Amino acid sequence: MDSFGTRLDAALNARGSLCVGIDPHPGLLTGWGLADDLVSLERFSLTCAEALADTVAVVKPQSAFFERFGSRGIAVLERTIAACRDAGALVLLDVKRGDIGSTMTAYAQAYLDPSSDLAVDAITVSPYLGLGSLQPAFDVAAEHGCGVFVLGLTSNPEGPEVQHARRPDGRSVAQSVIDALAARNAGAQPLGDFGVVVGATIGESVADLGALNGPYLVPGIGAQGGSAEDVRRIFGAGLAAVLPSSSREVLRHGPDTGALRQAAARSIDEFAFLRR
Repeated sequence: MDSFGTRLDAALNARGSLCVGIDPHPGLLTGWGLADDLVSLERFSLTCAEALADTVAVVKPQSAFFERFGSRGIAVLERTIAACRDAGALVLLDVKRGDIGSTMTAYAQAYLDPSSDLAVDAITVSPYLGLGSLQPAFDVAAEHGCGVFVLGLTSNPEGPEVQHARRPDGRSVAQSVIDALAARNAGAQPLGDFGVVVGATIGESVADLGALNGPYLVPGIGAQGGSAEDVRRIFGAGLAAVLPSSSREVLRHGPDTGALRQAAARSIDEFAFLRR
């Protein structure tokens, strides 16, 4: 299998720069005229897969909204992942795991080992037990040609307490995460496998985003206030590796599959400048 960075670069070239979240939270279910139950979870998720997975480069299911229904919700997540991958989209599972040792290894195997029913192309992880604690995830990802997106600069108001803090060498914590991942991505062509999550609404960056040689996942586009101009402002010349992520801005147009496709197409057009 090609590396995740290679597959992602090809998908962005072929389908445009957009990741769409599949976030079946109660408000969106209600907006679609659905109940907050397991049947509606499946209808919502598989409708999203049908409408979007043969169009967008990446889909990003939020695992928590499936987990809240227990084992039956996880079964729906498995079917959603399979439907999206069968339609040609890369699947980035938003799980934000962060643990140590054998526990981190088990998480990585659950999501990145192709023998797992939950196997996806990439996952999100949290580095705030120390970036070295994520080594098992990096190892499993490398073994199976998968990607890992590490939280770097998030848009939540509490994030700066940790991410903007300064290390003894003067770098921000976020910068130290990016630098360590850049070292892992060094020499990779066309993109490294290890990315960073940077929110579209962070304001001014406290880190140099230019040397990662890997992808940036940029949530918060649309309903959360992030825009194409924010992406230009934050990333400057390093735009080809940016993956804008939109959830509500696209999903609010459901359950009509045509309307979902049209909403995704508008977002893809909005960010066409990223791959020129």
